[in-house]
Amino acid sequence: MLELALRGNRLYWGWLGLLGALLLTGFITYLYQYNQGLMVTGMSRDVSWGLYIAQLTFLVGVAASAVMLVLPYYLHHFKDFGRITILGEFLAIAAVIMCMLFVTVDLGKPSRLLNIFLHPTPGSVMFWDVNVLQGYLLLNLVIGWVSLEAERKQVAPPGWVKPLIYLSIPWAVSIHTVTAFLYAGLPGRGYWLTAILAPRFLASAFAAGPAVLIILALVIRRVAGFDAGRRAIDTLAKIVTYAIILHLFFFLLEVFTVLYSDIPSHKAHLTYLYLGLHGHGALVGWMWAALVMGVGAVVLLLNPRWRGRYPLLAFACVMVFGCTWIDKGLGMMAGGFTPNPLHEVTEYIPTWVEILISLGIYSLGALIVTVLYKVALGVKRETEG
Repeated sequence: MLELALRGNRLYWGWLGLLGALLLTGFITYLYQYNQGLMVTGMSRDVSWGLYIAQLTFLVGVAASAVMLVLPYYLHHFKDFGRITILGEFLAIAAVIMCMLFVTVDLGKPSRLLNIFLHPTPGSVMFWDVNVLQGYLLLNLVIGWVSLEAERKQVAPPGWVKPLIYLSIPWAVSIHTVTAFLYAGLPGRGYWLTAILAPRFLASAFAAGPAVLIILALVIRRVAGFDAGRRAIDTLAKIVTYAIILHLFFFLLEVFTVLYSDIPSHKAHLTYLYLGLHGHGALVGWMWAALVMGVGAVVLLLNPRWRGRYPLLAFACVMVFGCTWIDKGLGMMAGGFTPNPLHEVTEYIPTWVEILISLGIYSLGALIVTVLYKVALGVKRETEG
C-alpha cells in the first residue's frame, strides 16, 4: 500500500520537501549537540529535564488519545467513527515515534538507550515507560495496517486482530499513567508529588489528542476533499469539551490543595509559575496564556452553535492544544524543578539548539502522519470509488 504515498500533486510534494528540509536542519543541529554535549542546552544541575522531556510528556498524551476513537468504534459500535478511526491510530504511531526520539536526544548519546535492554531494571518506572511505549507502537502498527489492508480488499479484518484491539484500549491508558508515575514517584518535587497527576495527564490527553485530530480532519477536508463526517467531528468536539473542562477542574483542585494547606515546598512551585519567585518569572506570561486559552476554549466549545462552525471549532482546538502544550510541557517540567529542594531558583529557558532539534522531530512526525494519511485516504478512495 505504500505505493499510494508516491502519488501526489505539487502541494503534496512541496509539503514533503519543506518537512524534509526542517528534518535535515534538526538532524544537523543534533550532530552539533552530540559533538558538544548537553552543555549547549538550557538544562543544568537543578533542571535536568527540559524541552525534550516536556515534548515526551505531551506527545504520550496525543498517542494515548487514540483510545477515544477505538473504544466507541469497536466496543460500542459507533460507526460514525469508521472513517476517522484509522487516522487516530496513525496519529498515535507518529506520536510514539516522536516520544522515543525526544528521549533519545535527551540522553545525549543514543547508545545509552541500550542500558535499558542490556541491564533491565524492573524497579525503575523509566524501564516500564519505554516498554509500554514500544508495545503501544507495535499494537497500533499492526492494528492500523492490517485493518486498512482488509478495507482495501473489502473483507473483514482477521479474527486475531480483535484481541489486539481490545488490548490497545487499557494499554493506551497505561502509557500515560506510567509517564505520570515518572514524576509522581519523585518525593523531593512537591509540584509532582500528587496522586491526581495521572488523572490530570489523562484529562489533558483526551482534550489535546482529539483536538489535534479535529484540526487534521479539517485540514484534510480542505486540501484533500476527504470528509470525516459531520457527526464524527461533532462527537470528537464534545469529547474535547468535556476533557478540557476536566483538565481545568483538576488544575483548580491542585490550586486549592496547595494554597489551603500552605505547605511551602508545594506552594513555591505554583507561585513561581503564576506569580514569579525571588524576582524570577520567565514562565509567568506563558502559564497565564495557557490558562486564558483553556478558559477561552471552554467558552467556545460549550456553545453548540459556535462548536458547530468549523472555523470557530478549529480556533478552539488550537487554543486547547496551546493550553495543554504549555501546561504539560514547559510548565510541568520547569514547575517541578523550580525551585529546587533547597528553595533556590535556577530558571530554565530552551536554547536555539533544543528548539531546532525539537522542530526537526516534529517535522519527522508530520512527515510520518502525511505519508500514512496519504495511504489511508488512497485506500478509502479506491474502496468508495
